[in-house]
Amino acid sequence: MSAKTVKPTSKSSTKKTTGENKPQQLPNFAFDRENYRLMLIGIGIILLGFVVMSLDKEPHGFGFLGLTLGPIIVVLGFFFQFFAIFYKKKPQE
Repeated sequence: MSAKTVKPTSKSSTKKTTGENKPQQLPNFAFDRENYRLMLIGIGIILLGFVVMSLDKEPHGFGFLGLTLGPIIVVLGFFFQFFAIFYKKKPQE
């Protein structure tokens, strides 16, 4: 007697059921909507710093805006980005 092998076809169902109906969970993303919003604000601050640096009227940007104020704004934008990445909402009690 030879054993008959059955190959599954597209018509047959090969789903396994465990008998438990678990509620669907949303995927656990690294960032929330608030994090992305804060990161966009940080990018805006960084771009503002570069615009301020380009507004300097001194030759080659060696004035106050190009050497002092613009870079300070850019660095503050990067600090804001750091904050936006690590920001977590406090759980409501």
